[in-house]
Amino acid sequence: MDPKCASLLRQLPQVDDLLRHPELAPAVGPLPRLLAAAVVRRVLAAARRRINAESPEALPPQLDETALLQDLREALLAAAKPSLRRVVNATGVVIHTNLGRSPLGEAILTQIQSVAAHYSTLEYDLARGARGSRHDHLEGVVQELTGAGGVLVVNNNAAAVLLALNTLAAGKEVVISRGQLVEIGGSFRLPEIMAASGAVLREVGTTNKTYLRDFEQAITSETAVLLKVHPSNFRIMGFTHEVPLAEMVDLGRRYGLKVVEDLGSGCLVDLSRYGLEREPTVQETLKAGADLVLFSGDKLLGGPQAGLILGNREVVEALRKNPMTRALRPDKMTLTALEATLHLYLEEPRALAEIPTLRMLTRPVAELDRQARALARRVRRRFGDRLKVDVVESEGRAGGGALPQASLPSRALTLAAAPLAAQKLEARLRQAGTPVIGRVEHGVVWLDVRTLLPGDEAIIMAALEEALEDVK
Repeated sequence: MDPKCASLLRQLPQVDDLLRHPELAPAVGPLPRLLAAAVVRRVLAAARRRINAESPEALPPQLDETALLQDLREALLAAAKPSLRRVVNATGVVIHTNLGRSPLGEAILTQIQSVAAHYSTLEYDLARGARGSRHDHLEGVVQELTGAGGVLVVNNNAAAVLLALNTLAAGKEVVISRGQLVEIGGSFRLPEIMAASGAVLREVGTTNKTYLRDFEQAITSETAVLLKVHPSNFRIMGFTHEVPLAEMVDLGRRYGLKVVEDLGSGCLVDLSRYGLEREPTVQETLKAGADLVLFSGDKLLGGPQAGLILGNREVVEALRKNPMTRALRPDKMTLTALEATLHLYLEEPRALAEIPTLRMLTRPVAELDRQARALARRVRRRFGDRLKVDVVESEGRAGGGALPQASLPSRALTLAAAPLAAQKLEARLRQAGTPVIGRVEHGVVWLDVRTLLPGDEAIIMAALEEALEDVK
């Protein structure tokens, strides 16, 4: 080994000495000693690799202890932070899958805290003083809102499809229009979910046109279900035709088949009244006669991640008895959040005001413009010439595979700091104490105000302080 390399390796401090180093004490203190020691060993190992990888002539004569301490401090502070953290969504995408989809409102969080911190009636019937079922908690509010005879909740909508088809059509055929064989987030494809359920896929029609006769001609003694999937994350435009649900229901009844509709993003209010794209509501779908209606809890509904199964009581009861239901069942916090969310829908104005997803989707542009200009003035007062700020027209999205054609007119702040490239400023905001997630367009950082929640503006100001600390 080269003498210079060996000398630098000997200069690396011992783990115990670093754990007691006064400059590292604030970062070491919050961590369990075993974790802190593991982090220190990892940083020292990386330092050894860098030294060994350098050519002897490029190595400095002395170890840069200041740089080593900085690396250790950053690694220790990072280890103290949870991996799943709060961020500010300034992308303009309301139901942002990568950022946790729908945030929950204050009334919902209060109820979750009460149930999560104490014992609860999860599977206890107070009236009888005996064991109850976690699946009963939503029946009253769901029946009031939709008229559904039965309700079952699982952990997401893909699980709802899996459970429904496994119960009703394992080893049997499920007929579906070719144009509805969708791929959902994370590259999960409907045909693959159907195969996992044990059902046999029977696709009919063409990509853009499917008729009732296509379904009827496909029915055999092996057919169990007619499946309709709402294309919540795409649209086929132009020369198209699809079979209305009411016609499929009539066909199913004539042949003794179950009809299931997967709505994807379940909607309980008519969003077209608020200037958004028209979506079929859960109530309309049930009224059309579907045996089961399946949809997500954390998309347009604005609640927690869940898959809701509504419909005919006898059919829902069959799903409840499937052993797979236990593997897919939700926990007490999901059920609590979902119940609290649904209760808000009993008064539509309250739902629009208190469910963050609905509030963000329906906010008027004039209100967004006022908010953006007020935030821009605040930024200019704080940072002056260090940051160029403008308010521009922006275009938000519903996201989460919902309302794919809906463009949400919005407003955004554009930020430029002369010494920093836009990508560098965006990265600094993303790596702040509480990360701020925006986007880079046309050489500047965009922060869309449509998706800001109460308290986010103060976090943006703090993140900008961190990002511009060395900008004069």
